[in-house]
Amino acid sequence: MSKRTGYVFHELCMWHDTGNHGLYLPYGYPVQPYMHAENPETKRRMHNLIVASGLVDKLVDIKAREAQDEELLRLHTQEYLDSFKEQSKTGGGDYGGAPFGNGSYDIAKLSTGGVLEAVDAVMEGRVDNAYALVRPPGHHALADKGMGFCFFANAVLAGLHAMEKHGLERVAYIDWDVHHGNGTQSAFWHRCDALTISLHQDNCFPIDSGHISEVGEGEGEGYNINIPLPPGSGSGAYYQAFDEVVTPALQKFKPDIIFVACGYDAGAHDPLGRMLLHSEAYRTLTQKTMALADELCNGRLVMCHEGGYNAVTVPFYGLAVIEQLSGYRTDVVDPFCKDVMAMAGHDLKPQEDVVIQAAKALIKNIK
Repeated sequence: MSKRTGYVFHELCMWHDTGNHGLYLPYGYPVQPYMHAENPETKRRMHNLIVASGLVDKLVDIKAREAQDEELLRLHTQEYLDSFKEQSKTGGGDYGGAPFGNGSYDIAKLSTGGVLEAVDAVMEGRVDNAYALVRPPGHHALADKGMGFCFFANAVLAGLHAMEKHGLERVAYIDWDVHHGNGTQSAFWHRCDALTISLHQDNCFPIDSGHISEVGEGEGEGYNINIPLPPGSGSGAYYQAFDEVVTPALQKFKPDIIFVACGYDAGAHDPLGRMLLHSEAYRTLTQKTMALADELCNGRLVMCHEGGYNAVTVPFYGLAVIEQLSGYRTDVVDPFCKDVMAMAGHDLKPQEDVVIQAAKALIKNIK
């Protein structure tokens, strides 16, 4: 069944300059200069495949615009905005693992604004669901600083926008980026009107973050669930985590809209993760999420692009997700998928299930 799927892409988001690095470390002997891991190519090549496959013709174009200061201030501090803006005018800087260059402040505002426009399109019924292919990403950004390649908390700000502009009462987040969604967790740590669930590689990034024991505080206690899967987890672990934890947790919470922090760095070939997902796994996770959205919130679903650092494989993951969102299949066959599916490790392993069952036990705390 086809859907009206909104699609956000703006070329200026590709102009955010992270400079030369050694993957993610500053270069300098003995680290030979190379490109930064978070460079434009994964996103640009994904967009190019969406265009080349003809899928773009089945999507509803959503125009990005810069987020306004009052929208950013729903989370971020004025001091941080002023600092980021000034440095962006004078050559750039680095917020501890989040490098940026000239103009990055305005580009980050465009990235956030694109996600907010996706929310408006879904809430106003112009589309059924939406995918925001934006850059820089957002799920590590904190209220007062950037980190982990992120500057503004795109998905968090989208949820606050949905509540403050459109009057929604409960929002849910599913984060399947390979790294812990610490920024989203932090933003809603004391709140019970947002359910945040992060499926990530255990102790990958940020270090010492994303533990099972991190459940929120005060009114927010019980509304943050982490599923820190062991390195080497494959599709079996992700499907089990979704069916045993994500689905019943959202069914109990009953959100008015679902946001997905859609990172592709749990893909088998990613340089910054050690998981085993493939394009059909991402398609299946999307199908499961759509089923929840249809059941719980009239299909309202917004996906925000996050990580994924293999420029050759990520486009196929993203194409599979947006094909599933829209209900249209192109003639593209992922040439990498067969080999990854044949790799050992996709069956659910005991050590993975231990983590999943521990996370499942947290569902009882949701009211």
